[in-house]
This record gives sequence, C-alpha cells and structure tokens, in this order.
Amino acid sequence: MVAVQEFYDSVTGTLSYLVYDKTSRDAVVIDPLLSYELGSSCIIPNSLRDLTSFIEIQKLSPGMILETHPHADHLSGASELQRTWPGIELGIGKDITRVQAYFKDVFNLGPEFATDGSQFDRLFKDGDSFSVGSLHFDVMATPGHTPACVSYLCESLVFVGDTLFMPDYGTGRCDFPGASADTLFTSVRDKIYLLAESYQVHSGHDYRPSGRPLRFAATVREQKRENIHINRSTTREGFVRFRSERDATLEMPRLFYPSLQVNIDGGRLPMPASNGQSYFKWPVYRA
Repeated sequence: MVAVQEFYDSVTGTLSYLVYDKTSRDAVVIDPLLSYELGSSCIIPNSLRDLTSFIEIQKLSPGMILETHPHADHLSGASELQRTWPGIELGIGKDITRVQAYFKDVFNLGPEFATDGSQFDRLFKDGDSFSVGSLHFDVMATPGHTPACVSYLCESLVFVGDTLFMPDYGTGRCDFPGASADTLFTSVRDKIYLLAESYQVHSGHDYRPSGRPLRFAATVREQKRENIHINRSTTREGFVRFRSERDATLEMPRLFYPSLQVNIDGGRLPMPASNGQSYFKWPVYRA
C-alpha cells in the first residue's frame, strides 16, 4: 500500500514529500529542502531532521530523490541525503540542461561546470516510467514555471512542484529564464487536468492565504473547478495576460541566487576555495 508523508517548511512555504510502500518499506523523497539563513549565511543541517527521523523510525529504504524542477527559492537537500544514504539516486527533468546553460553564464562558472545534467543520476523525459523497488512512477513534463518542470505520478498521486498550488492560490510564476505562461497553461489544461478527477495533486508550496490551515493536496476535480488562476472557464489569452501582469509586480525570491547555484549542481554547495570555505556568487546589476 502506497502512503505519502508531507514535510512543511514555514519559512519558505515549501512542501517536501516522502512516498513509501507500507509493506515493502521502499521509499522515494520528493523535493527535499535544506534550510539556509541568508543573513548569517548559515546552512541549517537539522532542517532535514524530521524527514530523516521519519525514514529511520518507519524503517524505510529510500532509493531515489526526485526534484520536480530547479527551485529558485530554497536550497535542495539532495546532496545531504545522499551523504546520509550513499547510493541513493537523484533524478530531475532532462531540460535541467537548459537551466544549467543559462545560469552557467550568469554565475560565470567556467568551463569545468558541465551543462549536460551529469550532476544528476537520472534525467527524465515526458512519458518515462521507472520503479524504485515496489513503487512505480510515471513522468509527465509540465514546463512553464521553468523549462525543466516535471510532475511525478504514483498510483493516484501526482506531485506537480510549483506548476499548481492549492486552488485558492493558483499557479506558479512564469517570469524566470525560459519560463512561459502560455506553456504553463498547456501543461495544466492539456496534461494535469486530463488526469482522472480523483487524482490527488500535491503542490510544492502552500503560502496559506488569509492564514488558513496548511493544505498540500487537492483533487484534479477541485483544481479544475476552483483554481483561481486556471479553471474550466479560463481562456489561454486571459491567463497569459493575467500571469504576465502579475509577474511584473513580483520581487525575485530572497534566495534566488544561492538556490540556483546549488540546485543546478545536484544540491551541492559551491566547491570550497583555497581556504576551505565555500562562497556564493551574486551578479551586480545597475538599475
């Protein structure tokens, strides 16, 4: 029997998931988060404590880490988990290479930084299927928020990252490099909304509008009926216009630059300098 356990980071509003088989104890981690305090520039290693403790208490065997996309607002905990469980694989959508190529230039990473996705063990394309022990997953490319976004389906569960949020919060932004509101509309209306209406859509964030209790899953039926940005009556033209106008008012995420440096490199911190210290890079622009 497949079960799912959510883990919520209240600082960034991020949701990570653990999908596991109650019988075989096989497990997969989706979008693990490593906390980083910007002011002190400190990694908070115990941010993964609840996740790792749950795995240990339940005597689970994690076999893979799945990233729905290269996150721009928090650091991935994938590398930390790979140190805890050597041999656990890391997978992401194949178009991570497009994001790597763009940000290699932004961060001036040099010729040694590969943009072929080799920092990850598995690069998934639309329609791929794979198994981790007794757990079976199907991959659905759902770009728009980023060009590398994919959703993972396991039985009647679908993990969509930032493509869709809870119905009262709408959709992910589409102003990052390579993003497209038109493409996101297609991913939602022509892919996610064509799934069985009983499927549970698990989102990558919940920002809890109006301070309501945490929500992390809604059925496809609920999304189609109630999503405030894309529902049954939303037109493509109307969504693209709305998303473009709204995104123009949004500030970049606080952790945009450190997050992308880590997340395009498989969750690894920058290589230490000659003094043994790692450093993040920020480009400086003139207004």
